[in-house]
Amino acid sequence: MDKNGFFGNWGGAYIPEVLYQTFQELKEEYARCRKDPAFWQEYLELMSTYSCRPTPLTYAENLTKHFGGAKIYIKREDLNHTGAHKANNVMGQGLLVKRMGKKRVIAETGAGQHGMATATMAAKFGLECTIYMGEEDVMRQRPNVFWMEKLGATVITVKDGSRTLKDAINEAFRDWVTNVENTHYVFGTACGPAPFPEMVSWFQSVIGMEAAEQILKYHGRMPEKVYACVGGGSNAMGIFKRFLDETDVELIGVEAGGHGADSGAHAIRLSSPDATPGVAQGYKTMFLQNDDGQMNLTHSVAAGLDYVGVSPILSDLWEKKQVRFESATDDEVIQALDLTMKQEGIIPALESAHAFAGAFREVGQLSPDNAIIINQSGRGDKDIFTIAHAYADPSWKEFIISRAKEYSK
Repeated sequence: MDKNGFFGNWGGAYIPEVLYQTFQELKEEYARCRKDPAFWQEYLELMSTYSCRPTPLTYAENLTKHFGGAKIYIKREDLNHTGAHKANNVMGQGLLVKRMGKKRVIAETGAGQHGMATATMAAKFGLECTIYMGEEDVMRQRPNVFWMEKLGATVITVKDGSRTLKDAINEAFRDWVTNVENTHYVFGTACGPAPFPEMVSWFQSVIGMEAAEQILKYHGRMPEKVYACVGGGSNAMGIFKRFLDETDVELIGVEAGGHGADSGAHAIRLSSPDATPGVAQGYKTMFLQNDDGQMNLTHSVAAGLDYVGVSPILSDLWEKKQVRFESATDDEVIQALDLTMKQEGIIPALESAHAFAGAFREVGQLSPDNAIIINQSGRGDKDIFTIAHAYADPSWKEFIISRAKEYSK
């Protein structure tokens, strides 16, 4: 990142004047923390005692036998406290908030995992918390909304636009502009104005640091390929960052193919011609937008991946051909989820299942002497309503109807 917050042609900080001083304060505090080994040690200690770091690297023996190619290892971010990689970033920003003396935090969320993690952090650190979530995502991720509220957070349903993640981000920024004195915006992914992309990636980099050490222990050398799903890009940057200088390791980001690349109902930014450069929500990256710069509607079975933009760091790595990007359709994702559950007894989040789908296409072409890592960024229990609907499960439908009748009495 250069001094203006750019990664090559991407990034920056396109912010209103009212937020300038707030961002200066944030950048200065972040810079101090980066230079302070005690801060990183405090962070690691917190994550090892409050969360589940280091998370395991699981050898997927049954899936490996099923495909007959490279050994498949799964980085288990689903075993983090709150069920996803989101805790890594949120707890790190919580330590920053303590240093800055802020008393209130706000956040956006799509799949609900970032909102859940932020509400958890706020409860632990004694902070007031407000979460913005699109109406469509509230419907898809109701269990997470329930727990956010029980943790003490105020969840505000956003009914504007597509009623998904991008609209939640817009509302969170509006809140921040009017409450800069006491509020910190806990941005959830490696997007937004600088220093958020770099800062979020730094906290998430613990994933790749652990994975590299673990694969050397279990496999004896680096993997041939590393796969991660890509919405905004925080889990991908978290595992990719450590491997960027390993020239023999190919990094693959898997985006939300929705109903297909030609359907217009997807969230493919870097692996299709539909996205173009633009500036929105405080930074420059590749966006799904029309010729007038208006953001397109997106779709994914995974609430956390249907974002119109992508991390400016990933845009830079894509432009430099350091990361290859693919996509997986909703149908492919459900199939990958089904296979993983039945072969390994592991239930990935629908977001993470995109990475599994991308890996499953290619792993059989590799030698049994090779190894790959799939980053399982979250667990699938949050997706129970969506997954049950995708399976058209009759017993689940009967259960929901019966419970609805009971509540209506």
